[in-house]
Amino acid sequence: MHSLRTIETWPVPAAAAAVVRADGSTAGSHGDTDRRFPLASVTKPLAAYAVLVAYEEGALELDEPAGPEGSTVRHLLAHTSGLAFDEHRATAPPGQRRLYSNAGFEVLGDHLAKATGIPFAEYLHQAVFEPLGMTSSSLEGSPAKDGVSTVADLARFAAELQAPRLLDVRTVAEATSVVHPGLKGVLPGYGHQSPNDWGLGLEIRDGKSPHWTGLTSSPRTFGHFGQSGTFLWVDPEVRAACVALTDRAFGPWAVEAWTPFTDAVLAELRATA
Repeated sequence: MHSLRTIETWPVPAAAAAVVRADGSTAGSHGDTDRRFPLASVTKPLAAYAVLVAYEEGALELDEPAGPEGSTVRHLLAHTSGLAFDEHRATAPPGQRRLYSNAGFEVLGDHLAKATGIPFAEYLHQAVFEPLGMTSSSLEGSPAKDGVSTVADLARFAAELQAPRLLDVRTVAEATSVVHPGLKGVLPGYGHQSPNDWGLGLEIRDGKSPHWTGLTSSPRTFGHFGQSGTFLWVDPEVRAACVALTDRAFGPWAVEAWTPFTDAVLAELRATA
């Protein structure tokens, strides 16, 4: 795909990207797809997937208590537990505001470890990385932000999100549908959004503006970006997903580069559909 070559113009030391179709085939890639990059918050969809595997295995329930009083696993996954961004303290009642929270995913990791008797990093490896063949991926700390992976591995995960094998398709449909609709909140790096829609561990684009995906991305687009200059999106309307990893922290350069990049990828996908 010619559009992927534009990562060469990004002001970053290194970048790699790939586009994966809904049938699991690779539409194109560019850069070193086997290079390991820190994922930052792109870790969260991987962590959420492990929690959903545990849910389907019966190790936990989405509506069981977890986190602050009145909060559940579902609240934690949807950033509605009321926990602060990076502190393990409640700043709002559960279900009232969309408060993006690293602390919430750390509580999730602890909750799953207690429920299964398996450290979260190991559970993630056994439940997600190993069965998908993500041999270069690991969790090296917080379930919120300390994943390390490659474009090649995340392409496998992007294929799983589009045609689930590890989860029932209905569970993935729930994870990619809005949880607690209508809640306002701040999308890190892009300001206040009303509504600020999320599913279970996955952000849902809907009508957000500004946004890190494309101007032509469909409202059904879901995914995540990370402060390490990384993103993964799935656009069901074009039946494709895109992964891009860099080694430069998110900043104005990403705000300027990512949207036209995604629009170019989408235009090429639509032209070849």
